[in-house]
Amino acid sequence: MKFFALALIPFLLVSCMDGRHWSERAAQDRIMLVRSDPETLGHKRIVYQAASHPDFATFLRSSGEPDFIAETSSDSRQYMILYYLDSENAFACRSWRGSQQKMEFAGPYPMTAKETELLKKLKEGSVNTADSGIATGRLLIP
Repeated sequence: MKFFALALIPFLLVSCMDGRHWSERAAQDRIMLVRSDPETLGHKRIVYQAASHPDFATFLRSSGEPDFIAETSSDSRQYMILYYLDSENAFACRSWRGSQQKMEFAGPYPMTAKETELLKKLKEGSVNTADSGIATGRLLIP
């Protein structure tokens, strides 16, 4: 039993060190604030996606960073919704996991008044410290 536990140590170290997979799992089925200072999980995800998909980087250069993103996946596909509060528009993006193929874009789609209001309140109520609340990708509801 001791040998088995020791044999797992290298595997656990490698899996803990792989930040890409950790952030992908943490982002799954969440709406995340995008802010660079302090950096949020949402910002980390768009940086990672831009590095993986050059056409996404081009999209961000022309449209700017979104205020929020939502990420989910099914089978081998990954989906993102980008929310822009000032224009009250959202874009949908689709890519294939583990591939640097082109990312597909759709939109802009008008955001509903309720969506816009809710996301604006979340952004206004976000904590500006690196280790709390929405800044870490966790939504805290009082």
